[in-house]
Amino acid sequence: MHTRDTPRAAAGPIDAPVALSPHEQQVLQGLAAGDALATVAATLKISTSMATSYLGLAKSKLFGMADAPAVIAVAYAVEAIPPPPPRDASGLDLSRAQRDLVPLVAQGMTDIQLAISVDRSENDVRAACRGLLRKLPARNRAHVVTRGWQYRLVTKGQVLAWLR
Repeated sequence: MHTRDTPRAAAGPIDAPVALSPHEQQVLQGLAAGDALATVAATLKISTSMATSYLGLAKSKLFGMADAPAVIAVAYAVEAIPPPPPRDASGLDLSRAQRDLVPLVAQGMTDIQLAISVDRSENDVRAACRGLLRKLPARNRAHVVTRGWQYRLVTKGQVLAWLR
């Protein structure tokens, strides 16, 4: 399913590495760690507007992704930032419904888009997403993508498939 963040046609090979500047990489890595953009900016000792500019440049290089979760997923898939180390998923206590949401969150879907995709109410989806944050544990949806990558709930193959 193409969302508003998914490009209709990618320019260039989508599975080739994308070259980001060091600042663009640092901003994405901060977001992937679950930090807010203002926190990332403060950590890098740059203004929030400068961090926003770096993020915008990274988004344009990463096939026009608009939302942080999708940007992080694509950045990992095309090796624009190093992927997080894998974690053992054997003790992960997620329901099948929660597991199924992770790749959709990685696409940058809104709650309404998620609800339509999984044929559940928006309130059910919100509750499931709160459960994801708690059980993974993750600070926000971009961080859910990082955790999903670590637990192999989101894979390079999945991301490249929805980019095509």
